Amino acid sequence: MARLNYLLRRGGSYSARIRVPLDLVEILGRKELVKALGTSDHVEAKRRLLPVLEGWHRQFDDLRARRAVTDDDKAHATWAHYAGALDRDEASRQSYPDEADIEAERAEIMRRAEAGEIAKADPLTILDATLDLKVKQEWGRLDAEARRVKLAELRKHLRTGNMALINHEVAAYIQENELLVEEGSPDWKALAHRMMRAEIEALQRTLERDEGDYGGQPRDPIVTPFTSAPRAPAKPGETVMEVFDIFARENPRKVAQDRLNQMRRDLGLFVDVVGRNLSVTKIDKAAVREWKTLLISYPVKATETKDFAGLTMRQTVEHNERVGKPVISDRTVNRYLSSLGAFCDWCVKNGYLDQNPVNGMALPKERTSKTLPFTSEQLNALFASPLFTGCLSGDEWRNLAKPGNVQVRDHRHWVPLIMLFSGARPGEIAQLAVSDVRQQHGHWIMHITTEGEGDKSVKTEGSMRVVPIHPELVRLGFIKYRDEQERAGSKRLFPGAQRNARGQMMADFSREFGRYLERIGIKEGRGLSLYSFRHGATDALRRAGYLDEQFGFILGHTGATMTGRYGILPQGMLEQRVELINAIGYHGLSLRHLAET
Repeated sequence: MARLNYLLRRGGSYSARIRVPLDLVEILGRKELVKALGTSDHVEAKRRLLPVLEGWHRQFDDLRARRAVTDDDKAHATWAHYAGALDRDEASRQSYPDEADIEAERAEIMRRAEAGEIAKADPLTILDATLDLKVKQEWGRLDAEARRVKLAELRKHLRTGNMALINHEVAAYIQENELLVEEGSPDWKALAHRMMRAEIEALQRTLERDEGDYGGQPRDPIVTPFTSAPRAPAKPGETVMEVFDIFARENPRKVAQDRLNQMRRDLGLFVDVVGRNLSVTKIDKAAVREWKTLLISYPVKATETKDFAGLTMRQTVEHNERVGKPVISDRTVNRYLSSLGAFCDWCVKNGYLDQNPVNGMALPKERTSKTLPFTSEQLNALFASPLFTGCLSGDEWRNLAKPGNVQVRDHRHWVPLIMLFSGARPGEIAQLAVSDVRQQHGHWIMHITTEGEGDKSVKTEGSMRVVPIHPELVRLGFIKYRDEQERAGSKRLFPGAQRNARGQMMADFSREFGRYLERIGIKEGRGLSLYSFRHGATDALRRAGYLDEQFGFILGHTGATMTGRYGILPQGMLEQRVELINAIGYHGLSLRHLAET
């Protein structure tokens, strides 16, 4: 029955109607398509409706599969049109009547005259016979004259901006190469202008050939050899996203599902620019360069911003030139490039590409955006703030920064403290099950793993590990909190910690925590974030005299191990880890006011 929504009755007759998808409105120049079905019978209208709808959907898919025109496309179109015109001229010359053809025509006229066929015929028959001979005799001259006339017309049209003589050639090139170019748009006019200049050059070469000169070269600077083929449509199963599905199933680096989902979204933005039908074998430096140029001007949270709803990436960047939203950081640009680079690296190893086109394309790292550890003064100010000592209410982040009598003791309280004394990632902590915090060989440990109940993930297989609980966390009441959750029947240690719409654990918390730091006056600009705790723990271990390679496994920087997955450690190995964790300390930090509150 839903199909009836596409029927529109006007004056007794039915028409098909469909709304144009938002991302295609600008391309098609309309918000709705309507087509008369040529019947006033309701049943017949429903029968005729389906093919029309299918045709429209095919049109939408075709437009989405196309890609925006690039400078390389324009250069290729110019040279291809020039070379093609000369090839057609040479083929035409090969078909010119030669002396044998002319003599044969003359002999045929004489035969017919001797047989009396022409003498007895009417005047038109006589004229036709002589004209055929005349045309063959004058073929080369007539063809040259036609080319001179066309050359003169093209030059005149070029001066006035009239594209009529070349528009059909432009349309054919766009169709053949699946480009997303609207007729009459600046890109369309640019293609037409260049192809017209190419044909003018080609016609000049043909006139030189009439004089026996085949060595002429283009004098117009835009008509230069461009032998690289345009990005051809993929064979079945070889589009970028089809091959990415294979990559994702294989997951060669065994990254977390969150990261795979992020990579899929990043590559989706790439094919939005280069075209959904691009063959994975055609990903080249030019395609990456084109995408990177747009990324540098891409607004923050574009897909979540109403101003950019339904727009392609290119349209979003162009629209943002008018609305002026903040653009993503260089670091985020590099994250997008990293997603494509990891995929292309796998493509090289699996024979889809000869080399990784993303290599060397990353932007220089931003020194100003480096995550910094908290100073002791900043830590004291943070843990004396309302989130940890009492806030106005616990329902909204802005109220967490206002002093009050509400004590917050969920993940918002514990995740920063656990990070401070373990260096664990926020998502790893937030997804812990109650059973993941347990005693082993007389020590409380935190088992970071994908095993057990719940929707768990880790950054890499090597991120699964056993981390002892720091004695300061025990003193602050963390084990007491854990036992309360167990008595309440909760499977998860922090049931209030949720994934965002993209499936990322603690992403929203991380963003809001940065804003909280600004509200309480600790943070200005970039540098401090939730991950500052992780950096602080790293520095604390270095201050204690340990080398990075001695404690990397505590932070999840190591290869996958069975002990990491299942959390069973020999006592001696656990004692070594306890020694490491207990070495994490911060001179001048006081948390006495938080104990058992």
